[in-house]
Amino acid sequence: MLRVESVFKSFDEFMAVNGANLQVEKGEIVAVIGPNGAGKTTLFNLITGLLKPDRGRIIFKEEDITPLPPYEICRKGITRSFQIVNIFPRLTVFGNVQVAVLSHQRRSSNLFRSAERIAVKETREILETVGLLDKENLVAGSLSHGDQKILEIAIALGNEPELLILDEPTAGMSPEETQKTMELIKRLAKMRELTILFCEHDMEIVFSIAQRIMVMRHGRTIIQGTPEEVRSHPEVQEAYLGEEYARG
Repeated sequence: MLRVESVFKSFDEFMAVNGANLQVEKGEIVAVIGPNGAGKTTLFNLITGLLKPDRGRIIFKEEDITPLPPYEICRKGITRSFQIVNIFPRLTVFGNVQVAVLSHQRRSSNLFRSAERIAVKETREILETVGLLDKENLVAGSLSHGDQKILEIAIALGNEPELLILDEPTAGMSPEETQKTMELIKRLAKMRELTILFCEHDMEIVFSIAQRIMVMRHGRTIIQGTPEEVRSHPEVQEAYLGEEYARG
């Protein structure tokens, strides 16, 4: 479904992504791991069009999407969440998701038509799927951090993605919220036949959910393989996983 081919991106003299390669098959859950500064978020920004690579190509469903703007990439089926929660804090929970649904349906440009009765069914179905239907009338900014992160996933679902990219989906969550969110991600992948690409610092989460893992260091790809292959790679053991994961 997705191929990142020898992509480079520098900022002044700093090489943030240094010839990274990534492959994601349809229906997979793939993790990208690496320390702070490894280039994970920059890579996600390149895939979603927020940044353009200096060199290399990004192929989605056999189409070169490298030159496309973010909104066109989104309409082709790639949506994402961010490290920092990106919602409309003054809108209701319902309103946040409804905006995404209307945008996907290209109905948001009609500013003179009341949106109250538009896409209600679709919006509530998404909220029910993620477990936020009982909070649909709450102001989004009043939600707990964990629920705001789940709301962001719900907003992404409003665009009916085929590939969902999650940038540290459990950052700042309690253990209970983390477990709830990861169970939701696995359930969404199965229910909606989603392909999921995510980055995460918690290795227990990565190895419990990812079918394949890509490891970055200094902007380059060290390895992409199964959890077992990644676990046994000497450079990965040394740099990221430590003795606990090296022993398995």
